Amino acid sequence: MTKRMFIMLGGIVLLVVVLGLGFFMHIRTLMAAAPKPQAQVVSTMIAKKSSWQPQLESVGTLSAVHGVDVSSEVAGQVRSVNFQSGQDVKAGDVLVQLNADADIAQQHALEAAAELAAITLKRDQAQLAVQGVSQAQVDNDAADLKSKKAQVAQQAALVAKKTIRAPFAGRVGISSVNPGQYLNAGDKIVTLQQIDPIHIDFNLPQSQLAAVSVGQKVVIKTDGTADKTFNGSVNAINPKIDTNTRNVQVQALIANPGRRLLPGMFASASLDTGKQQAYLTLPQTAITYNAYGSTVFVVVAAGKEASAAAGSLVAKQVFVQTGPTRGDQVAILSGVKEGDQVVTSGQVKLKNGIAVAINNSVQPANNPNPTPQEQ
Repeated sequence: MTKRMFIMLGGIVLLVVVLGLGFFMHIRTLMAAAPKPQAQVVSTMIAKKSSWQPQLESVGTLSAVHGVDVSSEVAGQVRSVNFQSGQDVKAGDVLVQLNADADIAQQHALEAAAELAAITLKRDQAQLAVQGVSQAQVDNDAADLKSKKAQVAQQAALVAKKTIRAPFAGRVGISSVNPGQYLNAGDKIVTLQQIDPIHIDFNLPQSQLAAVSVGQKVVIKTDGTADKTFNGSVNAINPKIDTNTRNVQVQALIANPGRRLLPGMFASASLDTGKQQAYLTLPQTAITYNAYGSTVFVVVAAGKEASAAAGSLVAKQVFVQTGPTRGDQVAILSGVKEGDQVVTSGQVKLKNGIAVAINNSVQPANNPNPTPQEQ
């Protein structure tokens, strides 16, 4: 009986061993037949240093060196308009002539009265020499002559005001008047702007005031002139800080030979400060920002990581300290060294140790001075 029990137990053990071995071989076969993990396709670039010129950047508004809405000091009817809308004019050019016939006639009458006063004074002076009149009479005649001449000058000034001239050289805008129209004193005739050169006014924080000085080079660009830049220099710094914003206003004079810059335009300004510096730079798309810090993925040779079976390269996530930005680029102060192969796109599907495959046929923007693209 005991012998039978041992034989039965031995058979059961043997059966369990055979079944367990068979199950193990089946699992091993399934694991061997399972598809290997696919390498994630990414684009990369080699981190390298580039020379950066430290800059201060701001946005501002363009304004004319001289700009005015031309108007009349006196009322009158427009006799002629002597300019075309959009025309360039010189200082002193006649823009509008008002009807001054009555004023000129009045001037001639006053001139005749002044001439008579001069003759009277001369005659009385001759009479005074022979005691024919008193000194008081001659003095009255002299005063009367001065008064008449002053009236002539006053009337001549009134006549001159009927001829409206350009106060300075520049470009006129669109005319607001027509021949035959009656103008009241102060009515706008046309805008006149001197736009070559042109001013840009912008603000900088008070903390950057020490880096700005009169004569400093300024480069500006606007959306309205595509990728063209314009050069100039700082010509004035406001001696007062705005107590609300703690900013200082800076004005620069910009050369505008093609007159493509117009008053009222929005523009961005860059000021070079200090010496050039070398920074390790990456495209901004390579950086992943989160609450724990900024990270990048670096491509390294595969070690013994299980997930590296599909390839010889794996991704390694590292923390980095970022610095200033310039266009599409960002400076890396620590975490990556020169020569490291850094993932620039496709990192959203990566994790530490995952196999990667590199395809650099398409690269993200990496321009230090990008320009807007027309859609």
